[in-house]
Amino acid sequence: MVLLSFDIEEFDMPFEYNKSIAFEDQISLSIKGCEIILDLLAKYQFKATFFSTAVFALNAPEIIERIKNEGHELASHTYYHSKFENEDLLKSKQVLEELSGMKVEGFRMPRMMPVSDEEIEKAGYVYNSSLNPTYLPGRYNNLHIPRTYFKQGKVWQLPATVSPKFRIPLFWLSFHNFPLWYYKHLFHLAYQKDGYVNIYFHPWEFTDLKQKEKYGFPFYVSRNSGIRMKERMDTLMSWISKKGYPTTTISKFVKTLT
Repeated sequence: MVLLSFDIEEFDMPFEYNKSIAFEDQISLSIKGCEIILDLLAKYQFKATFFSTAVFALNAPEIIERIKNEGHELASHTYYHSKFENEDLLKSKQVLEELSGMKVEGFRMPRMMPVSDEEIEKAGYVYNSSLNPTYLPGRYNNLHIPRTYFKQGKVWQLPATVSPKFRIPLFWLSFHNFPLWYYKHLFHLAYQKDGYVNIYFHPWEFTDLKQKEKYGFPFYVSRNSGIRMKERMDTLMSWISKKGYPTTTISKFVKTLT
C-alpha cells in the first residue's frame, strides 16, 4: 500500500526564520494548497490521510467537507501548530470529529516532535504517525526506532518511511531536493522491502516559497516549490498509478494489521 498523507495547518513556518505572516495568509495559502492536492488525488482516484490542526479545520470548513465527501481520512495534527499541551490531544480530536462528523483515529505531532505514547492512548487514538526513524542533525535522532510499524501499548506506531539501507528519509524535503528518478528509486526499494510506503507533505509547499525577503527560507526548503511542486507531485502520482501500487488511508491500512 502507498500511504499518502498531508499535514494541513496554519502556515506559521516563516516565524522559524524571523519573518512574519498574517494569520489570514497562513490559512489562505494552506487552503489553496489543499485544493491543488485534492484535485490531484481526484485525478488519479487516490485516497489519502489529512492530518489537520483544529485551528485550520475551524477556518477552512470547505476543505474538511471536501476531504469527507471525496473519501479521504481526517486525522489530528493537534490543536495549534506551534504550541502544544497534552490536553490538546483530546481537544483537537473532539473538535475535528464535531466539525466533520468523521471518526478521528490517527495523530501526528507537528514537526514530528516527541509526544507521550501514554497520553496518545489516553486520548483514544488508534495510531500515531509522529516518528521519523532517521538521524538529522538538530531535528531527529531516531536510529534506535524500528523503521516500520509496531505496536506500543494499544497504539500502532506508523513511522515515516526511510530507505532500507542508510535510513534516508522520503519525507517532503527529500522530495524537493532529490532528483525525481532517485526519489522514486528509494520509494521502490522501500515498497519492495516493507510492502508499503508512508510519506507526508504540506499544502504550503504548493506556494512559491523562493521569496527570501518574505519567507526567509533557505534554498533546500524553497527549492521546487509552487508550480514545480504541483508538477512533481503530478509526476509522482502518475508513476504510482502506472506501477499499480494501491493507495489507501492510514486508518484502513492499520485495520489490516489487527
